[in-house]
Amino acid sequence: MGVCWGPVVRVLVLQAAWALGGGQVRYSVAEEGKAGTVVGRLAPDLGLEAGEAEARGLRLVAQGRRASVEVSGASGALVVSSRLDREELCGKSAPCALRLEVLLERPLRVFHVELEVTDINDNAPLFPAARKNLSIPENSPAGSRFPLEGASDADVGANAQLSYTLSPSEHFSLDLHRSEEYRESLFLVLTKALDRETLPVHRLVLTASDGGRPSLTGTMELVISVLDANDNAPQFNQSVYKVQLPENAAEGTLVVRVNATDPDEGSNCEITFALIKTFPPKALNLFILKPKTGEIRLAGALDFEEVRSYEIEIEARDKGTPPLSGHCKVVVEVLDVNDNAPEVWVTSLSVPVAEDASVGTVVALLSVRDRDSGANGRVRCALWPAAPFGLVATLSGSYSLVLREALDRERVSEYEVEVRAEDGGAPALRGRLAVRVPVSDVNDNAPAFAQAVYTVLARENNAAGAELARVWARDPDEAGNGRVRYSVWEGGAGGAWAVGGWRSGAASSYVSVDAESGRVWALRALDYEEVQVVQFEVRAVDAGEPPLCGNATVQLFVVDENDNAPALLPGAGGVGGGGASGWSGPESGALWAWAAWGAPAGQVVAKIRAVDADSGYNAWLRYELWEPRGKGPFRVGLYSGEVSTARALEEADGPRQRLVIVVRDHGEPSRSATATLSVSLVEGAEAALAAAGSSWSGPGLRAAAGAEGVAGASSSWTNVWLVVAICAVSSVFMVAVVLYGAWRWAPRAGVLSGPGPATLVCASEVGSWSYSQRQSRSLCVADGAGKSDLMVFSPNLPPPPGPAAKETQPEPPALLDTVSGPPSLASRPFPLLALTYHPTPGQALFGAGLLPRGVRAVGAWQVLKDVTGTFASALATLPEPRAVCVGED
Repeated sequence: MGVCWGPVVRVLVLQAAWALGGGQVRYSVAEEGKAGTVVGRLAPDLGLEAGEAEARGLRLVAQGRRASVEVSGASGALVVSSRLDREELCGKSAPCALRLEVLLERPLRVFHVELEVTDINDNAPLFPAARKNLSIPENSPAGSRFPLEGASDADVGANAQLSYTLSPSEHFSLDLHRSEEYRESLFLVLTKALDRETLPVHRLVLTASDGGRPSLTGTMELVISVLDANDNAPQFNQSVYKVQLPENAAEGTLVVRVNATDPDEGSNCEITFALIKTFPPKALNLFILKPKTGEIRLAGALDFEEVRSYEIEIEARDKGTPPLSGHCKVVVEVLDVNDNAPEVWVTSLSVPVAEDASVGTVVALLSVRDRDSGANGRVRCALWPAAPFGLVATLSGSYSLVLREALDRERVSEYEVEVRAEDGGAPALRGRLAVRVPVSDVNDNAPAFAQAVYTVLARENNAAGAELARVWARDPDEAGNGRVRYSVWEGGAGGAWAVGGWRSGAASSYVSVDAESGRVWALRALDYEEVQVVQFEVRAVDAGEPPLCGNATVQLFVVDENDNAPALLPGAGGVGGGGASGWSGPESGALWAWAAWGAPAGQVVAKIRAVDADSGYNAWLRYELWEPRGKGPFRVGLYSGEVSTARALEEADGPRQRLVIVVRDHGEPSRSATATLSVSLVEGAEAALAAAGSSWSGPGLRAAAGAEGVAGASSSWTNVWLVVAICAVSSVFMVAVVLYGAWRWAPRAGVLSGPGPATLVCASEVGSWSYSQRQSRSLCVADGAGKSDLMVFSPNLPPPPGPAAKETQPEPPALLDTVSGPPSLASRPFPLLALTYHPTPGQALFGAGLLPRGVRAVGAWQVLKDVTGTFASALATLPEPRAVCVGED
């Protein structure tokens, strides 16, 4: 039953509380009431019985600020609990109403109570300051109003209504303005003019009273100081000051001190001086006036010739309000002294001057002036330096600057001359003027190359368009006169020079020159086997009028590359008598030879001949026995190509031996060729007959011809011995001829150029080298024909000469027509190094200045390698030397 009625009772209580909350209880209490003062009987007013308030928990709910009242628990009355200060609670708000909430528990009810705190006159009027200082000029007119700040009262209503009174005074009164829209305004009114000399200070009391009962008051003392009126202007002791100054007076010199007085007092008699204006006006910055002392000092230089007198107007101003001022004039007379140096200036200047200008050309017109007079104004002029210009006097005070020597812009491009002027004063004054005379360029210098001859190395097979070198020519002229363009000059030594002779044709087919930079480009790939040296001239032409040009020779040496494999030569010569050999054709590379059974070890049965179109190491050949491998009956000379017996031949070796010989060069990478040699083993008589038949038939004997010779030889041993005798006699004869030739032509063999003593340089089978700048060479050789190895090193080749000199000395047949090339090269004074190398026993090394077309270098040297390094190391690897001499002068 209790559980069911509980919610219903709560709803009824809340509805009753809401109905009661619609009403409000109001009380009123005066501020400053004592604690315990009953404000109102709250419990009965709320309809509570006696004692019910405490039982039901009647209490006041806090509202966030102290209410200074509380509910008495016993009586249920609303009483004052602490000091009530309306100004603290509400400030200037009126009325001051406090809204309170009273809570009644069991059941819960809320009541609203409004408490009005009424004001009492408990605050006196209060001024912002106890004393107010005022300053009023003595010349203030009557009726002048001076605002005053009124007092304030914290109370409200009638308790805050203020009235003001002023202590008695014949000079002042009060004026109060009230308005409903604005605050009241209080003024102090001057009713009678003041006299500072009679009463300098007035002391008054201002009293404010409120409208309470009893009335409360507040006071403020007014201290009024009478200010002196500025009724006297400053007075100078002189109206005009006259001063004399020399024009050379130093800066800071005291000109004059002015003085003024003011009978007023205080700030009205404090005077400051100011410079108002000057005549002429530009002198305003020439003088400095100290504002407090009145001193005038010189701030710049005086010039009698420019201004002879100055007028300065000075103002003296006091500090009164308003300030008053007085004026005076200072007249400064300038006294003349000799302080002007001569002046030199250019009237007309004709620059730049062409470097080919003729002597006497007028460069400039000068004017000279001295503003002084008399001796101080007479001027003498001189020029420094004296060359290449001079001064010529024309009219009074005028001079001409003329050219007296020829100019050269490349030596001096600009002159700076100084004209010095001196007057006749004591001491003399001097003036100077610097005149800058630039020299303009004319095209009087041809381009000059840094080198007369450029030596360039280029590897063969270079790419077309590759940069080979760069030439540079300097033209000391400027602008277009010094702008150089390059080209290959076809009218010069354009062409290609090969080892085998001179190749006709323009150098422009091999190289081109960039017109702007001078870079030399290859137009096509170079082939050492075709051209070893390309010599041409580069012409540099400037852009002047008329254009000038200069030439330089470029020697382009082509450096060999290993781009050719060895090639087998037809024929079989140089066999040492032990057999015969033959050639079956250049395509197959097959050779055949005869060898006798029982031939001792070391007997040469054949010789493999090969040639490499390259030069130097790339053409130095070595021979290797490729088949059969192991210990066979034959061996091959490493560098000679001679096929000899490795041991005595036996019948067990069979009737025929097939040898495969590989010929390799020393290039990187190495190239090779293969030769197949068939050696037929026969009886000794047949071998001798085959050898004789080979000697009669010469190189290139076919197999069929050899067979017929052998058949004929077998029919008659007499013929065999006859052949042997003939060969012996022929050999002795050839040795005699070679020895005679060596004795006959040793001093001057193979003269290639003009006469001169020969200097012999002995060489060996491994080679010899020599280099000289002289122009004649000689050669001596031993018997036998060898393959030559030409080495050329020429860093400074001259242009091709004219017609060649004719040979007057007989040439030995062993020269292989070494100097039989074009006549134009036979007598060229080329400083060349020519070497030959052939390691075959019985063969001779020979050398010459030039070799014909088709003869290539074979040996251990390369054209442009270091002769002190690679060359020397190569010589040490070669076989025993042979007797050969190379002469060079």
